[in-house]
Amino acid sequence: MGVSISTLRRWEAEGKISPARTEGGTRRYDLAVLLPERAHVAAPSRRTIAYARVSSHDQKDDLERQKQVLSMYCAAQGWTYEVVADLGSGLNYRKKGLRRLLDDVMAGNVGRLVITHKDRLLRFGAELVFAICEAKQAEVVILNQGEDASFEEDLAKDVLEIITVFSARLYGARSRKNAKLLAGVKKAIEDA
Repeated sequence: MGVSISTLRRWEAEGKISPARTEGGTRRYDLAVLLPERAHVAAPSRRTIAYARVSSHDQKDDLERQKQVLSMYCAAQGWTYEVVADLGSGLNYRKKGLRRLLDDVMAGNVGRLVITHKDRLLRFGAELVFAICEAKQAEVVILNQGEDASFEEDLAKDVLEIITVFSARLYGARSRKNAKLLAGVKKAIEDA
């Protein structure tokens, strides 16, 4: 390691390292523990996670379609994968599958995340999850990227999503009042 014997003994006294001792009292240091970057230990297997989500029970058929598309894509690539599915709002960060996915990414167990659309992960905040994936060296594969939109189109789409999500929460996704409100907002944004 390029340090003196007294430094090694000081590190041991400070609890920074823990050598094994022989019967004669000689210290033995495991270089794989002290210098893992130099050790030629096989990297742990990192999984591919395919994540699918829908907002409501009415969309269960869409959830099954997403899972099927993700499975077919991952199999075609020759990847070993696991499908994680959630049923809940894109604004809910406490969904069981999403939390498990994030825990696995943070633990370094995920090498690849595959989703059908960006908003299937989260309505808002997907970029934060993508940044975490990047920091943990997990590749993100989005099957349907869509076309590049102008700033105005992106802004109108974001405003429409915000209104849709909050009006659905406020009035209930199935009410006539909500449907009428959404139709009016969509028309106003499209006209703008």
